[in-house]
Amino acid sequence: MRGGERVLEIFCDLFPEATLHTLIHHKGAMSPTIERMNIVESRLHRWPGAHSHFRHYLPRFPRLIESFDFRGYDLILSSSHCVAKGADPPPGALHICYCHTPMRYVWDLYGEYVRERGPLVRMFLAMCRGPLRRWDVRTAGRVHHYIANSRHVADRIKRHYKREATVIHAPVDDEFFTPGDGEIGDYYLIVSAMVPYKRVGMAVRAFSHSGKRLVVIGSGSDAERIKKEAGPSVEFLGNVEDQELKEHYRKAKALIFPGEEDFGITPLEAMACGRPVIAYGKGGALETVVDGETGLFFNEDTEESLLAAVDKFESMSFTISDARRRAERFSKSRFIKQIREFIEARLEEHLEVNGGA
Repeated sequence: MRGGERVLEIFCDLFPEATLHTLIHHKGAMSPTIERMNIVESRLHRWPGAHSHFRHYLPRFPRLIESFDFRGYDLILSSSHCVAKGADPPPGALHICYCHTPMRYVWDLYGEYVRERGPLVRMFLAMCRGPLRRWDVRTAGRVHHYIANSRHVADRIKRHYKREATVIHAPVDDEFFTPGDGEIGDYYLIVSAMVPYKRVGMAVRAFSHSGKRLVVIGSGSDAERIKKEAGPSVEFLGNVEDQELKEHYRKAKALIFPGEEDFGITPLEAMACGRPVIAYGKGGALETVVDGETGLFFNEDTEESLLAAVDKFESMSFTISDARRRAERFSKSRFIKQIREFIEARLEEHLEVNGGA
């Protein structure tokens, strides 16, 4: 349940009677709001090893999303970071896509995905890249309206799909993530999936060399490799419940955000808890973190640049109130209002043009 799933959860709240189509469903892994939906899986769930190694079927994803039958639906609302935006609406239906990003691993962050991979994975992605990019561009017109989760992603949509997107920043649950009693621990914090473009390994190596304490929350395909590189000052907690996550945010010196993200929800969760963020100065973090006020940026993708920012951070002071006020600008209530108004307005326009009632 990270940023994309939190957005999906809100869509399920807005449309509780809708049918939720997904390539694959790990039953019980999502929140009760999502799990109680009428969920339709693609045939991927019947394929060998799909639940543990679904990424191996990446070349088949386009055909799988196209296999869904949407006849009888008036509105298709896709939440897409891979192929969901390729859902094919029936004649007369409106397709609105909330785009977290065009496919990272075939577009902007291809280099990040192959940088620390073995030769077989690099060969696999190289073979997939061309066909997936062509399909991605060819099907961009199936969406009537794009919503981007950041200006950074809106730029990607324009560059790759030649389409304009309305920016509605993804939400932070500022009612749940709140400041604590002000007691701060002796550790820095990373909350992240452990996949190549997140750059968790780089941060772990930096803190291992410095001896500064780092707590890492999350899991992913790179977890075992990253753990092997870690020194004794780095602690891995795996996935934790939301309440424990909140307590770690509240007590951390700062959140470390080492990768170039589409948007990034964890900086907002940290700031909602009153804690500053040390972030790589590219991507979505530039739209959430205020340099020198709610955190600091480091500008080179290196251990040295990150540690220099940490040293600088330790000579400065940041307030809980500044961080909290910044996070409140990205509240869940704001997101719900903007999404509802956008969908209602586009539906009304669509019905007028198509003679609906």
